[in-house]
Amino acid sequence: MSRTTQIFCASTLYGVATLAAAIESDCFAEAERRILLVCNNAATPETTPALSEMPGFAPLREHFDDVLSWNETIRPFHPGAWTPRNDDIPLLERHLRLLWGLGEDRVELVLESIQVPPALTVARLFTGAPVHVYADGLMSYGPTRNKLDPLVGTRVRQVLHLDLVPGLTPMLLTEFGVPARVVPTGAFLKAMDEVADASGELPPIPRDAALLLGQYLSALGILSPAEEEALHVRMLRGAVERGHRRVVFKPHPTAPVRFSRALEQEADRLGVDLTVVDVPVLAEVVFARARPALVVGCFSTALFTASAFYDLPVARVGTERLLERLTPYQNSNRVPAVLADALLPDLEAGGGEPAAPSVEELNDLVTALGFTMQPQIHPPLRPVAERYLAAHPGPRTRRYFKRKRLTALGLPGGIPRRLAFLPHNSTARRVVRRARALKKALRG
Repeated sequence: MSRTTQIFCASTLYGVATLAAAIESDCFAEAERRILLVCNNAATPETTPALSEMPGFAPLREHFDDVLSWNETIRPFHPGAWTPRNDDIPLLERHLRLLWGLGEDRVELVLESIQVPPALTVARLFTGAPVHVYADGLMSYGPTRNKLDPLVGTRVRQVLHLDLVPGLTPMLLTEFGVPARVVPTGAFLKAMDEVADASGELPPIPRDAALLLGQYLSALGILSPAEEEALHVRMLRGAVERGHRRVVFKPHPTAPVRFSRALEQEADRLGVDLTVVDVPVLAEVVFARARPALVVGCFSTALFTASAFYDLPVARVGTERLLERLTPYQNSNRVPAVLADALLPDLEAGGGEPAAPSVEELNDLVTALGFTMQPQIHPPLRPVAERYLAAHPGPRTRRYFKRKRLTALGLPGGIPRRLAFLPHNSTARRVVRRARALKKALRG
């Protein structure tokens, strides 16, 4: 009888900690061999450290028999761009089995972001292998990003996720009837404690400071570099306005150095003690070591980790502009951004914020959002979307749902179908211009 080899693909230390917690919690069947396949998805992988080289990786390494590099395997191609031709798949699978010493092993795959390479590529190369999907963040609460090939989707056995938003169930892969399973919080925190203990020396971080989280949104094309720097400055000013005189900035590991320089200049102007964590450690390491008095970010998963798992005060900033900028409408960052906007307090609000939605209302909101993002994948969800949009016509709903999208889908909040022709009708536009000119002349 052939042995079973499980291949765990990961691109972040946070993801590996989630996998370690899942293994400790018996979320997978026993296997004779466990391989961690690390992937560096940075735009220029050669200039950023692989996760297996990051501080704190050592204790997570103990959960796996071998650590392999996907970047090395497919060099010189980029992991996020390379996909095999269909005719080459049988040959490439034999090549990988030989290269990785798999022989005739029964292979099981544990993947993140299965809709896109490199996870989708690995799933295609091991044709017929059972697949487990784990969530590295908030995106699993939204719908599957693309229509997934049934030859891949029907092989998925479970979606593993952390309970970052209690009461909310992931939509990811529900079109294939895949069940969601929570990775126990205690096991995840244990893995994170081990990472924190093994992370080595950090810059002296003051306790009870305000912690600012950078996300490097300009790399995703959502904001320009200048706009992202301005967002960090807003975080700093907001923290200072709340009375914090000691501030810690944790930039994204792949963000340019100049992002912290703009903050340093503003901190000098405000007379604030600013510490920049310039080593690539997880935000959770800072949570554990320094216990910040406030954690500030845009829509980072770490905000929810801080609130739900470490019981730290959090605040968000910039989500309203972000929701305006996200394109296309189906952008998988939309659901995380909406969750941050709906559930977390606004750093710059002077009070009078609307109450956070109830669990039932939140589930309906995310379901409606999921339908408008992927109506072809989830047509049965239309009644929920119609009901939610009809019952919540306020400004917050208009922030989350684009009117153009609602109009195209014939949903409440869009332009009524019988009037939809007006914006595109040249005669109507000409009449409106004449009426405005006449009104202006009468005023004069």
